[in-house]
Amino acid sequence: MAFHPEYRPSPPSTNALAIAALVCGAAQFVTGITFIPAIILGHVARSQIRKTGEQGDGMALAGLILGYIGGILVIVILVIFIGFWVHFSKETGY
Repeated sequence: MAFHPEYRPSPPSTNALAIAALVCGAAQFVTGITFIPAIILGHVARSQIRKTGEQGDGMALAGLILGYIGGILVIVILVIFIGFWVHFSKETGY
């Protein structure tokens, strides 16, 4: 009687771009500008995941969500800053 080891295929790997999207999405609250690569990497990672069956769709989606939230926050802060700048420049004459 021969022993035949059971074959277990390795689980699919996690998409590296999904990891990078999540890292960029989280880092944008510190750096303020990595929301752009978070959005790009998240979209590319989700596309690759659909084609290859890799894992990491949740990480890519989280990177996208964080990236879009960060982008909206940056735009809102810039609009508020510009509004204050215009308001105070009219008062002081500069």
